[in-house]
Amino acid sequence: MVNIEKVRGIVPDKVVNQLHPIAEKFGITSNLRLAHFLAQTAHESGNFTAIYENLNYSAKVLKKLFPRYFFGDLADMYARKPEKIASRIYANRMGNGDEASGDGWTYRGRGYIQLTGKSNYSLFSKFIGEDCLTMPSLVATNYPLASAAFFFRANKLWSICDKGDSDEVVKDVTYRVNGGDHGLADRQRFFRIYDALLSK
Repeated sequence: MVNIEKVRGIVPDKVVNQLHPIAEKFGITSNLRLAHFLAQTAHESGNFTAIYENLNYSAKVLKKLFPRYFFGDLADMYARKPEKIASRIYANRMGNGDEASGDGWTYRGRGYIQLTGKSNYSLFSKFIGEDCLTMPSLVATNYPLASAAFFFRANKLWSICDKGDSDEVVKDVTYRVNGGDHGLADRQRFFRIYDALLSK
């Protein structure tokens, strides 16, 4: 049995209240899965405070984070222009059109795990039964946690979570969520907190 109430007081009430209806629907069927899920979502959302991707980057940060997209004078041209940045870095992938289409901005990261890309919004819309393609802001306002749980389910992350509570497993989950090990120490710290609470 999943002891969701054990994280109340550490995890905001608005998140705990959302967990109850989505846990079974999306496959959060053990305390171990819940600990992994909360660790990743807490890190990705600044401890459940951010529901929109922050793309307000300086030229220096653009060159560091996205060197294949911003080189030479391009970084200066795009710096501090979130809409232009999103339209460029997410163009022609994840179901998005080219940079001019603006799909990268329209389907930028939203929710507690930053659901991103037109194809992911489309899949989530079909699963949840609401048109998030036409109204993408719903992912942030109505489904910040459900979209994150959908991401875990759709990307078969539960099978990795089920492997245990070691730092290595957290690293493996992180790689699938993030594509690398960005913020790994913070994710491991969150996991240890949640795992300890849920194991009592």
